[in-house]
Amino acid sequence: MSEVYDPDNLLDRLLTDGEARQLQYDHLYLRERELLDRRLGLEGGDVLSVGCGWNPGRHLFPRPAWRMTGTELNEVKPDALVENGTLDFGLVGRAGELGLPDASFDVVLYRLVLHHVVFQGPLPPVFAEAARLLRPGGALVCIEPGAFHPVGAGLCLANAVGAGTAVHGTPDDVPLSPPRLMRHAWMAGLRPELHAVTFTWRRMPAPLQRALWPIDRALGSRPRAAAAGHTLMLIARRSA
Repeated sequence: MSEVYDPDNLLDRLLTDGEARQLQYDHLYLRERELLDRRLGLEGGDVLSVGCGWNPGRHLFPRPAWRMTGTELNEVKPDALVENGTLDFGLVGRAGELGLPDASFDVVLYRLVLHHVVFQGPLPPVFAEAARLLRPGGALVCIEPGAFHPVGAGLCLANAVGAGTAVHGTPDDVPLSPPRLMRHAWMAGLRPELHAVTFTWRRMPAPLQRALWPIDRALGSRPRAAAAGHTLMLIARRSA
């Protein structure tokens, strides 16, 4: 569960543009699908969305090919998503402490979750659990803000000096470094690859976002360039 968000923060006071924000969200959805269609290598199966919130990632794993289970710290969101048909199954549980059988999923998804989890505890148990839950040939998919992008680096600095809430509204928005993500995946016995979903930021003016979109596709899957992405995608496979 993430910390309470304070809307009275520096970035929201200075840089709030609903059109630009929605433009970036739509672009993220498109880029996430593009990358998984090209790199996941799975046509269907069972996916576990950990910390699913209200958006468990169904746009990435549509029916009927994919059956989706979502977990949260309480039953409110999973139950509602099962009722409205977004999820097939909903569970209560905490990342790293899920009492689910080994090798029970083809994909374990963390979509914009780990940068909150890391504020509360270490990530290695979370990666180890994902590896345990994956079937042979399955994949862990993590979509997270990157620490090497200028915006991510700025948020890391704000957090380090205790100004996270004042600057961006919450102390638990912790951008993650690409080497850290890759290292945790290797330590869990998975084979990782890293992509930049986008180099843009939701607070950029819409024309600037559009101007940068070609860079996402040109450089987003080149390892050195991808590390500087604003939003990263880690795909870490379990051996078949």
